[in-house]
Amino acid sequence: MTHRTRIKICGLTREQDVQAAVTAGADAIGFVFYPNSPRYLAPQQAARLMAAVPPFVTTVGLFVNASPEQVSEVVAQLPLSLLQFHGDENVEQCAAIANQVNRPFIRAMRIGAATVAADLLECELAYRSGSRLFAGLLLDTLVENYGGSGKVFDWSLIPKELAPQVVLSGGLSTHNVTDAVQRVRPFAVDISSGVEQDKGIKDAVKIRAFIDAVRQADASFS
Repeated sequence: MTHRTRIKICGLTREQDVQAAVTAGADAIGFVFYPNSPRYLAPQQAARLMAAVPPFVTTVGLFVNASPEQVSEVVAQLPLSLLQFHGDENVEQCAAIANQVNRPFIRAMRIGAATVAADLLECELAYRSGSRLFAGLLLDTLVENYGGSGKVFDWSLIPKELAPQVVLSGGLSTHNVTDAVQRVRPFAVDISSGVEQDKGIKDAVKIRAFIDAVRQADASFS
C-alpha cells in the first residue's frame, strides 16, 4: 500500500483559501486564534469560513498561551475537531483545557539549536501519559515569535521511532517538502507561510503545488 502523508494548511483567513485547500486535497485546515498573529481570526470570522468545510476535513484551532476561558469561548462558537497548543503551555495546562472542552489536541514542540533527539521522545512521553486527549506532537522551528517563520530545523533530530507519529512543520515549501517526507516519513505535514502571497493570504497555485509535491514523495514509497 502507498504511504499517504496527511496535509494541513494553516493560517487560513479567506473563504477562497479554504476552498482552494479543500479542492486541492488538504486533510486538515487550521485557524489561528492568537491575537498577535497576522493570521488571527475572531470566532465570528472563523465561523463563516468553517461553514464551507465539508465532512472529513479536520478543522484545527491554534492557540498560544490562551486561558481555559478563552478556548472554551471559541469552542462554544465553532465546530473545531482538534486543538493545537503552540505557546508555552505545559502538560497540565494542555490536559486541563482539552478536558474542559472535550477536544483532542496536538502540542507544538519548537526545535532549537540546543534540542536533542531525547528531548523529543521525553516530550512525547510526557504528553502521552499526561492526557487521554493528546493526539501527537507538531514539530516546528524555535523562533522569537510563535510559528509562521518559514525557517527549517534539523530534521535528523527526529528519532525514527517517533517520526511516523509526528506532524512536521517549520519552513516547509513546495521546493523542500518532497525531500522532507522522503527523509522523515512523518504522519503529516503542516504549512502556512510557504503557501502564501502575503501573511494570511494564501496562494491557490502554491497550495496545489505543495500537495502535489507531498504526493510525489508518497509515490516514491510504493
